[in-house]
Amino acid sequence: MDRKDFQIISKWIKTNSSVLDLGCGDSTLLDFLIKNKKISGYGFEKNIDEVQESLKKNINVIQLDFNKGLVEYFSENFFDYAIMTQALQENKNPDKILLEMLRIAKEGIVTFPNMGFWKNRFQLGLLGRMPISKSLPNNWFDTPNIHLCTFNDFEELCRNLDISILDKKVLNNKYASNFLLKIFPNLFGEIALYRFKKD
Repeated sequence: MDRKDFQIISKWIKTNSSVLDLGCGDSTLLDFLIKNKKISGYGFEKNIDEVQESLKKNINVIQLDFNKGLVEYFSENFFDYAIMTQALQENKNPDKILLEMLRIAKEGIVTFPNMGFWKNRFQLGLLGRMPISKSLPNNWFDTPNIHLCTFNDFEELCRNLDISILDKKVLNNKYASNFLLKIFPNLFGEIALYRFKKD
């Protein structure tokens, strides 16, 4: 397993900590963190097929939409970290889910695609078409994404919610960085990883 995003997330997580993965899929990330950081973890996943794959790995998963179920299951600061990878933009209320992540965990980690990436701007601005790229592979009519944003949008939302950004990585779709990404992250970055906490 050589997922660079997993490597970055792993560096942000302390050994022997507790982790909740929202929209965990088949729990590949949790499995990676259990093996490499000795975390104890739970997953939230509504897709029964993905839940069954998680159970084969002996990982605890709650089959439920996390937009509805977090309040029922976990009290404040139950976890050290709440993680959501590539799912923030699929949520009806991203602002509420960020606050809920920080209710049940001391820190949150999210990853999401950047609508402000220059190729997306080109497709929308010059071609008049909704963008399709490696980080946004779906057509407008079959995409699960309902709240696409730019990195600047996300950071403004965090300020409005009194959320402090502790760390961030702006990367291309291969989870690598370069000079342009560091100088103009909102223009050349395709994917971002953010670590944050409540002020």
